[in-house]
Amino acid sequence: MKPVLLAILLLTLGGCGNFDGGGDGGDGGNGVAAVRPSRVTEADLRAAATDPRLVRFYEARGWRPAWNAEASGKLVAAIGGAAQHALDPDAFLAEARRAEAPAAREAALSLAALSYADALARGRVDPKRLRADYDVPRPNPELEAGLNQAIEQGDLGNWLAGLAPQDEEYRQLASAYAEASRQSGADRRALIADGATIRPGRADSRLPAIVAALRAGGYLPAAEGQQAPPAARYGPETVAAVRSLQEDYGLEPSGLVDADTVVALNQTAFDRVRTLAANLERRRWLKRDAPPPTRIDVNTAAATLTYWRDGNIADRRRVVTGQPGNETPQLRSPMFRLVANPTWTVPKSIEEEEILPKGEAYLQRNHMVRRDNNIVQLSGPENSLGLVKFDMQNDQSIYLHDTPAKALFSQDWRHFSHGCVRVQDALGFARLIAGQEGVLEDWDEALATGEETFVRLPREIPVRLLYHTAFVEDGRIRYRPDAYGWDEDLAEALGLGPRPRRARPAHARDVGP
Repeated sequence: MKPVLLAILLLTLGGCGNFDGGGDGGDGGNGVAAVRPSRVTEADLRAAATDPRLVRFYEARGWRPAWNAEASGKLVAAIGGAAQHALDPDAFLAEARRAEAPAAREAALSLAALSYADALARGRVDPKRLRADYDVPRPNPELEAGLNQAIEQGDLGNWLAGLAPQDEEYRQLASAYAEASRQSGADRRALIADGATIRPGRADSRLPAIVAALRAGGYLPAAEGQQAPPAARYGPETVAAVRSLQEDYGLEPSGLVDADTVVALNQTAFDRVRTLAANLERRRWLKRDAPPPTRIDVNTAAATLTYWRDGNIADRRRVVTGQPGNETPQLRSPMFRLVANPTWTVPKSIEEEEILPKGEAYLQRNHMVRRDNNIVQLSGPENSLGLVKFDMQNDQSIYLHDTPAKALFSQDWRHFSHGCVRVQDALGFARLIAGQEGVLEDWDEALATGEETFVRLPREIPVRLLYHTAFVEDGRIRYRPDAYGWDEDLAEALGLGPRPRRARPAHARDVGP
């Protein structure tokens, strides 16, 4: 939300705290915070409370009004700060502003409080509305009881603030969102045109625009006083700034201004507003309890894996995730065993669309046979699962695995699979896990057989597959392309409006899962 729009909105809401309460906390208040609890009858309130959440809330109160001048003023002030969470205050208070009858205003304020609390505690948008296969547990606090307690204790603002994620990453993303919102109105740069790769020391007519983009992103200091002369050549200071930008956007920090770097340079403050808003919302979808100290987190947008062991990062490595059209779902699932020398039963969709048209010779070359009306690829280093599968328990047949297509790990864009997650140096990762779980000898023996062999882990290791296009790493906010278009879906659901979508990349010619 633009700063000017927010300021106008807050004025509309009646000053966010300039209310006429008094010690008895009765009728009063200004603007949307104006209430008349003395004129709210139980019958009128029952008629106005059409939402099931309101019924539960008021039943617990014995159908007594909740809002006096002081409490309603605190609520409006708290919701007025929704923009710091990339939420629109008006989305919560519009109905209360329209309500004129005392009972209708009373019910509308309660609904605003519960809806805002729900947005902070669980997210404004239900992720399953966007993706039916979303399967990561969400928070489920008892908001009606919490709101009642907060009102009775006069602690409404603190209660609402405490519902949002409290971790450092969320705070940094929120701060970056506020800064991008402040800049978005003034960031009117012309887009940098495509062209030949710019190498250090070379001249290029696009260099002034590149320098302007680096300044707008904070990679170069802003020009002071008179406008600095246009850069004639691609010099060391600009090269260093480009390398920093490349690291933040998941590109090889070569310093070369190639096509992917131009795309990153063309990300404006307005673009970052949408990206950060979507990623703040995704953090609100996650439970607030501490994640298991030993776990595996895969960021499918960044195509990276982080292995946590006893609360510390034990390993980071690249992965290959689903290509657009075969997206890796967001889910939480336990890893329960290692499979040495796995076979691969080809899913029917891949069989019919991508394998059968290639003929019997293709099956023979790739060690595929027919078993029980299925095509099965036999064990071996050329198997599409490689030499190890990390088996997980879920209803979507999603798992981690090795791959013979090692070259894909060196690419910046690593979205090529049919939905499963391919792990760089998967054998090394399997040995790391097997050793730490005390089954290394079993694993080595299983691998040596050359046949499909299962090694059960003594305990399950939770795995989360999450889609984060903005995240904090090594103290810096990193950005990744919206490979699946899910940022745009979520931004529109949050009310940020549609905008043209980028063309979807061509389907990768890779039959692996």
